[in-house]
Amino acid sequence: MREYVLTGVLVAVVTYLLTPYARRLAIAIHAYTEVRDRDVHTIPTPRLGGLAIFAGVCSGLLVASRLPTLHRAFSFSDAHGVLYGGGLLVLLGVADDRWGLDALTKLAGQVLAAGVMVLQGVQLLYLPIPDKSVGALSLGSDIGVPLTIVFVVVTINAINFIDGLDGLAAGVVAIASLSFFAYSYELSVVYHFDRATPPTLITAVLAGACIGFLPHNFNPARVFMGDTGSMLLGLMLAAATVSLTGTLDPNAIPAHALGPALLPLILPVAVLAVPLVDLVLAVIRRRRAGKAPWSPDKQHLHHRLLTLGHSHARAVLIMYMWSALIAGGTVSIAFSRTRSMLVLSILLACAALLVLAVNMPRLRARSWPR
Repeated sequence: MREYVLTGVLVAVVTYLLTPYARRLAIAIHAYTEVRDRDVHTIPTPRLGGLAIFAGVCSGLLVASRLPTLHRAFSFSDAHGVLYGGGLLVLLGVADDRWGLDALTKLAGQVLAAGVMVLQGVQLLYLPIPDKSVGALSLGSDIGVPLTIVFVVVTINAINFIDGLDGLAAGVVAIASLSFFAYSYELSVVYHFDRATPPTLITAVLAGACIGFLPHNFNPARVFMGDTGSMLLGLMLAAATVSLTGTLDPNAIPAHALGPALLPLILPVAVLAVPLVDLVLAVIRRRRAGKAPWSPDKQHLHHRLLTLGHSHARAVLIMYMWSALIAGGTVSIAFSRTRSMLVLSILLACAALLVLAVNMPRLRARSWPR
């Protein structure tokens, strides 16, 4: 655990220190996010913050490869897949943040980056299924490769879609990464697996990068991560999920422990519940309107919170709390054993309070009309 903490803190410090330089570079090359109808910010803001995030990720992986325990995680090629695929997306993101690329070009680049990861061995090998007699459905390359690419591309765009308020994407991904880290590490402790695994390392590094970037990005943001950062975050979250299927033997988990055994299938949806719901609603909304799924609008979940009357910062905090409740709650239930009903009751109470918080401006307006 100490080596994971050391790596995460190092990544956070490097990202925090390099972000002002990424901002200066964005200003120098005129990589700004202009004010558009669907945007919330009111002045052009420099982007390319993803360059600092990528530098932090690279430094963390480099240091981890030299540590006594974590160097064992590099016996798999997953970390190299993240570096190569992430580097390709960073180049694509820089081009988009500076000159602007069309949606199909970015989609092609995302598929290429996912393919690079697959070539490095980052691939879905099985799917856990709720059948004690089977345990897992093995996937061949004819199914595993396209399924991996689709999953990576969907995750990338889910993170990209929620990157609409200051600090929102970085905070949600930090919460998702910490939840995934807790699950992966606890799994290795409870079932005596090797504690130096690629998914645990990737999520520790990702959480550190997001935490280091947040002070510069929280409202009012001085710099945006841009597509350079949002696509990288999505790729790393997807890589951690896919990597877990390559390092975890589902048959090593007792048949009665269905919670931890099935969580690899549930956790990606849980940790990304907020961005995935936003993505699905956006696609449905735009298709019903006869528009392309990638056409922009101002009806995302965070936009709706602002419309309800929440301030910028409060809308972001509400999204954080929903992400923490769903992701953290899923992990807690899986390992709570005999106390699962108590944990579920607490989670439902927290959910009710969050629903009340979301609707508070509307309730206040009805109680105290002008």
